[in-house]
Amino acid sequence: MTALRLHKALYPIWRNDPGWKGVFTTVNNNTIGNMFILGAAGMFLAGGILAMLIRAQLASPRSAFMGPEIYNQIFTMHGTIMMFLFAIPFFEALTVFLLPGMLGTRDLAFPRLGAYGFWCYMIGSTIMIVALLAGVAPDGGWFMYPPLSSSAYSPGINTDIWLLGISFIEISAIGAAVEVVVTVLRYRAAGMSLDRLPIFAWYMLVVAVMILTAFPPMILGSLILELERAFDMPFFQAEHGGDSLLWQHLFWLFGHPEVYIIFLPAAGVISMILPVMARTTLLGYGWVVAAAISLAVLSFGLWVHHMFTTGIPHMGLAFFSAVSTLVAVPTGVQIFAWIGTLWKGRPELHLPMLWILGFFVTFVMGGLTGVMVAMVPFDWQAHDSYFVVAHLHYVLIGGYVFPMIAAIYYWLPVLTGRKRFFRMGETGFWLVMAGFHGTFLLLHWAGLLGMRRRIDRIEEGSGWEGINLLASVSGFVLAIGFGLVVLDVAVNAFVAVRGRRNPWNAGTLEWATPIPGPAYNFASIPVVGSRYPLHDDPGLPVRVARGEGFLGEPVRKRRETLVVSVSRGEPEFIAVMPRNSIIPFAMAVVTSIMFMAPVWKWWWLMFASALGVTVLALAWAWQGGSRRDEGPLDAGRGLSLPTHTEVPYPPGWWGSLFLLLADSVLFGSLLFGYAFLWTVAPNWPPPAILEPGLAGPVLAALGVVLASGGIRLADGGIRKNRAPWTGLGASLAGLAALIAAAWTVFLATTHNAHAYDATLWVIAGYIVFHAGLAGLMTLFLTARIRAGFISARRFGDARVLRLWIDYAALAAALGLGAAWLPGWLA
Repeated sequence: MTALRLHKALYPIWRNDPGWKGVFTTVNNNTIGNMFILGAAGMFLAGGILAMLIRAQLASPRSAFMGPEIYNQIFTMHGTIMMFLFAIPFFEALTVFLLPGMLGTRDLAFPRLGAYGFWCYMIGSTIMIVALLAGVAPDGGWFMYPPLSSSAYSPGINTDIWLLGISFIEISAIGAAVEVVVTVLRYRAAGMSLDRLPIFAWYMLVVAVMILTAFPPMILGSLILELERAFDMPFFQAEHGGDSLLWQHLFWLFGHPEVYIIFLPAAGVISMILPVMARTTLLGYGWVVAAAISLAVLSFGLWVHHMFTTGIPHMGLAFFSAVSTLVAVPTGVQIFAWIGTLWKGRPELHLPMLWILGFFVTFVMGGLTGVMVAMVPFDWQAHDSYFVVAHLHYVLIGGYVFPMIAAIYYWLPVLTGRKRFFRMGETGFWLVMAGFHGTFLLLHWAGLLGMRRRIDRIEEGSGWEGINLLASVSGFVLAIGFGLVVLDVAVNAFVAVRGRRNPWNAGTLEWATPIPGPAYNFASIPVVGSRYPLHDDPGLPVRVARGEGFLGEPVRKRRETLVVSVSRGEPEFIAVMPRNSIIPFAMAVVTSIMFMAPVWKWWWLMFASALGVTVLALAWAWQGGSRRDEGPLDAGRGLSLPTHTEVPYPPGWWGSLFLLLADSVLFGSLLFGYAFLWTVAPNWPPPAILEPGLAGPVLAALGVVLASGGIRLADGGIRKNRAPWTGLGASLAGLAALIAAAWTVFLATTHNAHAYDATLWVIAGYIVFHAGLAGLMTLFLTARIRAGFISARRFGDARVLRLWIDYAALAAALGLGAAWLPGWLA
């Protein structure tokens, strides 16, 4: 088949719906990625405007034009936008757009989940911006430390908007992380083993796992702080057994890994672009991968270095200071690999390379000040000063924004199909470099002179006046530079002439498709034999376009792509992808109502929207699957493969596995908080300890056995073509017993009496929710069986349910055991 005929056959299958309807129904990674990039870039502009307001306010003692209330909102929203609404969403957007092309697949693993996450992000970001314009934006700093963020000191809805809005927006991050992990592990070109992955895919795999393990503690902290504000559950009130330090532990368990969640995608971008600019291959591929993994692991042992001044025991101070210094080792490995790549190649100074050189200078300086604040004696002096503010900006702007601008310029032909013609970008670069160092190098100095962070004005005679005036002037030069970069990208995206397919002569697969890429990305799934397939096989793009790879004949008139084995990249089965749907957008809207209704205490609306989310989720899940056995199908190149509905562990099982990883980290954080309060918080032990009695443990034991045993019985019955009703009934009975066992905790405690009781209520509520969710999924599977979606060949849905029921049973055993253990010991 010729390339044109194949395109005409594939385009009607994969295209978006026409007109404005297509914006809200698309699930295509190219369209979602483009919209995501524009949305995140808009948030960067909003955060930059707020930064300029801050610098104008602090330019001199006479320049203050905002009162403390408005300034606190501006300051808080600047940090919130840059950390939550720009930094993480921007690299997620770039990943959504680029990853399928790099991996040689047609779309991400869960296109509807990607669309749902994008709309959650856009709606949540809009809510935060509207709150700012309405004067009810959060005002307690982007870290929301209790007790200042408690209802006693922040009585309005400002803090509630932050707690619930950020928790809602994080759905987007969790969903994107699940998509990325499953896509990198299973959705790749044939022959693309793990040691042939593009280096950016390795980085994003590491980052996605970090998101799944770092975000849940912050989400838990936000939810229990909101419970304290709404229902007087005293998690952070010392007089009732709480401890405000619990928030800092939960927040920084997220907050410090987040720094590396932001840095590692930038490092991945550099590792992709630098070899191309140097006209060589990456030096030390294996070492770079090992360094990325090591940095990810070490980042979870650093959170306490944000708390050196809170009274941590000296042994803890020494440990966390040492670990904070140790992160320089994997960071240094990456930097030396990049220097070695330049050394062995023949570098060309294109604009992306210019931004990478700017990164080298700035990030190394930020890293050196990072080692300084890792030293406890120095941190005690510099903590909460503008030295820390300057260090943070050196790391985040120099270490993240500069590489991301390099990425935009490098992949601009893929995004727009045009080559760069206008040359404002070079001027913008030099203005940014001069403005950035002029601003934040000076603010290091101000911090060393004692200038505190979060102040809303400069006092006469402070000694900081001249420094802040120069820093503010430099800040506006920085803003002009960024403005030129935005203008340059926009003009070149819409006005410049069309360019050739691979202008950089890169070797990775995202340059093998026409630019900009079609909705289906690849006309057929390529077969690769190296890390740089376009260098080793220049004719590969033409053969792929002619349909000479896998799935090159769209004879079944549906969206299909290839799923391969995890390690070797061998074809395993065909994944049938979903078509365009309005459900992700509708579900995002209803989910936003569910999260935001508690801000105004509209509990009826929250429960009504929760019911709406449930109905939409069931409709979403019902659309998948098949009512007939298809058997092995022709996948091209003489190979026959089953579809994803006829394999033991379908993509939904993998997605559930990693979603439950995040869920288990949230539960582990809850148990950590429970143990922390028992051992550290004042006013413990509590006045009364829960007595387990006999009924609760018996119900829990019976529930675990029936729930886990029943689903195994049902799973075996389905695979042997026998009726599964006995097993499913036993599972439902077991889940009901787990709910009853957890309910005994509610009956024996009062939610607002003591932090102990409040924590037990959250543990019991977690168990009830998951047992109830597993019960609903069991009923859903029953309906699917009756509708003909399940057979002896099509039993993957049962395996997914088994995973969720086992998790609910395990969580119940651990949670109720932790609740009853003090009573047993007493």
